[in-house]
Amino acid sequence: MPSLLEAFITSFVPSSSDTGSLFWAKRLLTALLVFGCFWLLAQAVCWIINRWGSKIASFTATDLDDRILKRVTPSISLLLTFLGIYYAFRTLPLHEKLFRLLSGGLFIANVVIVCILIYRVLHETLLWYAERQQDGEAGTFSRQMAPIIEKVTMLFIIGAALMVVLKHFNYDILSLVTALGIGSLAIGMAAKDTLAHVISGFTLMIDRPFRIGDRIQLSGGQVGDVQDIGLRSTKIKTLDNQLLIIPNSDLCNTMLTNQAFPDNRIKGRINVGVGYASDAERVKQQLVAIALEIDDVLKDPGPEAYFVSFGDSALNMSLFFWVEEYAKLFATTDKINSKILARFREQGIEIPFPIRTVTLKQEQGAHTP
Repeated sequence: MPSLLEAFITSFVPSSSDTGSLFWAKRLLTALLVFGCFWLLAQAVCWIINRWGSKIASFTATDLDDRILKRVTPSISLLLTFLGIYYAFRTLPLHEKLFRLLSGGLFIANVVIVCILIYRVLHETLLWYAERQQDGEAGTFSRQMAPIIEKVTMLFIIGAALMVVLKHFNYDILSLVTALGIGSLAIGMAAKDTLAHVISGFTLMIDRPFRIGDRIQLSGGQVGDVQDIGLRSTKIKTLDNQLLIIPNSDLCNTMLTNQAFPDNRIKGRINVGVGYASDAERVKQQLVAIALEIDDVLKDPGPEAYFVSFGDSALNMSLFFWVEEYAKLFATTDKINSKILARFREQGIEIPFPIRTVTLKQEQGAHTP
């Protein structure tokens, strides 16, 4: 039996008596065997991860490990396959320059695969934390920080990959880093405004004056929902379906109102004037009763009506009410206004319009035409 195995192995080893065709045939068969072994290894690793990895991960309290295994398995298989291609090429008697070119390309491919592998682990971890935050679980992780951390980490991964590739091809990294440092200083001086926006973006992430999805009102009066918080700018979608792109440094230096803090409840106010002949107490009771008829108006705290001032032609009343979601404020205000108008007409409560009385005085001796 050993003699048969030795004969089988020896049959693939080129000898001096082999002709050109037989020599290359043995080399190609050896390369195919090497590649086949690595390919089988890749399939075996994937099978083990899919079969046993998921079972082992199911015993943990979270599903993070399950998700990471699912994302990285294809990259691991691809990495082993490229390693098989590399070692298969090494068995071939290629020209030195050709082999160096092929091995360099395969090395770059493997570095790219490793970067993708690291990125997928990072992305899945950040996504998992963001979902925990969204579900209200305890923790200090901010959903807004996830895209920023992902982008910055990706830049570091790309930079590290470039350094590894340059080191592999015997480039002087120290001189390159020095040149990049001087260049970065010049670029930083030229792009100081952009850097200010980026630093302000990190400030917004840490200070958290608003979150993605919050409705904010800017100092200029614009109201909209936060769509995205980027490194340089923040995107806000107004109620008119327009997209405002505001530099982060401007947001850090302006006063704004976040309607979603401390919670999504919002207090509405409706001002209405009634005639001087109206009973103020009765009007206040009617306003509160109308508000309580609207489903979106909270019962606790309940609506309140006040007689706030004497107007030129009306008694000025104000109705205050709470709505569970700030997004429903406009619709709720519309319903209350419509009911106030209909109820006051039904009850005979006058809503006067401004009236001016003009008195003309005639001087003595003046002639009236």
